[in-house]
Amino acid sequence: MLKVHGHAASINVRKILWLCAELGLQFQLRERGTVSHPVNDPAFHKLNPFGLTPVIEDDGFVLAESNTILRYLARREGRYDLLPGDARDAAKVDMWIDWQATDFNDSWRYAFTARFRYKPGYDDPDQISQSLTSFDAKAAIIESQLAHTDAFIAGTTFTLADVPIGLSVRRWLATSQNADSYPRISTYYQNLCNRPAFSTFGGPDSPP
Repeated sequence: MLKVHGHAASINVRKILWLCAELGLQFQLRERGTVSHPVNDPAFHKLNPFGLTPVIEDDGFVLAESNTILRYLARREGRYDLLPGDARDAAKVDMWIDWQATDFNDSWRYAFTARFRYKPGYDDPDQISQSLTSFDAKAAIIESQLAHTDAFIAGTTFTLADVPIGLSVRRWLATSQNADSYPRISTYYQNLCNRPAFSTFGGPDSPP
């Protein structure tokens, strides 16, 4: 059985858990990245020298990095509806996956940490404000893209790109004070919530 190392409060781990649910894959979640099961012990570093979750074990094959795992599982299952075989169509999906991992992620880091993680050093009101402004600016890009597709982030059908983008939208909705100004994102999120596989890992009752 597929083993997923991580914890369900982690947004990157939830990417994998959601995709497994979409694919109908059975998996075993092995707690890692918590106080009782930290990532800084030698046994875990043998699995992942980066020292981060998630990590999967698939019949002896070990793989880290959440977006790489998403692509691997989609290809393994032959789900070309999620990650097309055509190079140009796949690139349209990959573009949004990579953008989420860089620009979108970086925009919310300070404000989200200040509001939900309570780490020391994340209490500067100016930096919180700047982060929120940046987060909203990236959300505006998504709003514009959804106006173009009138459906999902990479086109008219659900693809692998909607997994990282959808979970980040959940985080943005929990953090931003301007969500009402982005009606297409609200509709997009409701459409995702109508997917049974999403509701557990990205619905309103899930961790942000």
